[in-house]
Amino acid sequence: MEHCFRSLLRLSTLVISLIFLLSCFGFTSTEAYDALDPNGNITIRWDIIDWMADGYVAVVTMLNYQQYRHIEEPGWTLGWSWANKEVIWSMLGGQATEQGDCLRFKANIPHCCNKDPTVVDLFPGTPHNRTIPNCCKGGVVSSWAQDSTNAVSSFQVSVGNSGNTNGTVKVPKNFSLNAPGPGYTCGSARIVNPTRFVTPDGRRITQAMMTWNVTCTYSRFLVDKTPTCCVSLSSFYDTIVPCPNCTCGCQNNLTHPENCMNPDSPNLASVVSGGQKSNNLAPLVQCTSHMCPVQVHWHVKLNHNDYWKVNITITNFNYRMNYTQWNLVVQHPAFDNSTQISSFNHKPLNPYTSINDTTMLWGVKFYNDLLMQAGPLGKVESEILFRKNKSNFTSDGSWGFPRTVFFNGDSCTMPPSDAYPFIPNSSIYRNVSLLMLLISLLTTFATHFACVV
Repeated sequence: MEHCFRSLLRLSTLVISLIFLLSCFGFTSTEAYDALDPNGNITIRWDIIDWMADGYVAVVTMLNYQQYRHIEEPGWTLGWSWANKEVIWSMLGGQATEQGDCLRFKANIPHCCNKDPTVVDLFPGTPHNRTIPNCCKGGVVSSWAQDSTNAVSSFQVSVGNSGNTNGTVKVPKNFSLNAPGPGYTCGSARIVNPTRFVTPDGRRITQAMMTWNVTCTYSRFLVDKTPTCCVSLSSFYDTIVPCPNCTCGCQNNLTHPENCMNPDSPNLASVVSGGQKSNNLAPLVQCTSHMCPVQVHWHVKLNHNDYWKVNITITNFNYRMNYTQWNLVVQHPAFDNSTQISSFNHKPLNPYTSINDTTMLWGVKFYNDLLMQAGPLGKVESEILFRKNKSNFTSDGSWGFPRTVFFNGDSCTMPPSDAYPFIPNSSIYRNVSLLMLLISLLTTFATHFACVV
């Protein structure tokens, strides 16, 4: 019997070890599933619109189908490898970052001869004869939920030394996308049905000669970087719970005194302008206990019988970054009962229609859609009014505070749950107020009586 038991124990240990090894090899860190945006991706569509003697002309379109993750400054960078010895004769709406070795061409030098070209967008203000529709935005692309009309970026490329029929063209391979940093993994090009184009007047439809798609998905595991934002909490009844210390780094006045700046530093202006001239995009943050470029503060402002109110403040502590087209995603069960959100645009993110607990917030155009660099103007805020749902509302524990917060697609570090502020319910608040009033009256009467005596 004992021998049988030991055999079973060894077998169980072997099975557990085998499962562990399979899990290590079977599930890689590049899994890109996002529960808040399960179908989000960036699709790169390559449409051949004309043939040339030695190749073709194509329009490459980047479509950001991600609901809340956009591409911010300094913009996207797209790369690939040619299948053969193709070259880029010319481009509109974009440019290769390097020309490469074109020595074999004695005249009519190509725009790029690299086997692995890297392409970037052009900037606003590019001469009209070098542009095409949806180009020249400095590589900045909006998210689909925030502004679908600007969630597109395009450039035109003339390719030589390539096939000039559907049967002889070879699709590029090894696509890569930085937007603007790492995090995206691109699949192989897949030939699909040719794209159909409708003329502006809607009276004619044309068709691409050939089309292939490349799908790129984002994975936080590939980034694995220091947090870029943190969340602080407070309520009308309790003290402020700050961002955890050293969330995004620690002040080091001995070895790295330049890793943050105090707002009253006499050389602040020269350091900030020097970074801008050298295109140094590394954050230069205001000296704080958390050292994060961005802080989100959630303050429970009111708690009444039928509703409760929250104030959200986003503060930019980064002296080198103006956040254009910023957005904030907040997860809280009360968003199913939100009645009013002031100063911000908003849209629910509910990929699972039975659950409506997540909302995306962003600025109003020409009002607060630009979160300015650290300083007096580096702050935006809004108030949210929630209607109480008696079935799930509670003032116990941390219920009144968000579950998760994302700024520009990056997860923000929350305080530890046992440190969350206390939120009394409205009846307790009224009873405490009445008790304080009664004590105040008794104290007044006692003082008056003592003075008279």
